[in-house]
Amino acid sequence: MALEKAIFGAGCFWGVEARFNELIGVLDTQVGYAGGSLEHPTYKEVCTDRTGHAEVVEVTYDNSRLSYETLLDTFFAMHDPTQVNRQGPDWGTQYRTVIFTTTDAQFTQARAKIAELNASGTYRLPIATQVQPAPTFWRAEEYHQRYLEKRGMVSCHI
Repeated sequence: MALEKAIFGAGCFWGVEARFNELIGVLDTQVGYAGGSLEHPTYKEVCTDRTGHAEVVEVTYDNSRLSYETLLDTFFAMHDPTQVNRQGPDWGTQYRTVIFTTTDAQFTQARAKIAELNASGTYRLPIATQVQPAPTFWRAEEYHQRYLEKRGMVSCHI
């Protein structure tokens, strides 16, 4: 088994987490915050849209069973990557489309995937997804972890 972590922001983290958990090879997920200026941010603070954090999902996966390419394909299919600071009814910088990479290979693959998608004409507008080296990941409060699963739900608006 070859464990690796990947971090994605695609709007509200509840639905993003549920979607990644459907993939064979995903061993664990946790929702949290990344990319902001405040240490140990809370949901309430992130929702002010003043901390700079995005709602993200940290995915732990077995890369001998699941490729990073598949994670990227899933990420781009689950949301509108052309939206800036918005997904569905949610708006603000915390809902931005972002990939925080944990390795140089992930950074290269993510940038290549965006170039490929932009060149393909799949989307009418250019992809707005930011690709950045992973900053500190701050785990969200426990009530956010597997939120939909705990409530017997399989998806939300994404």
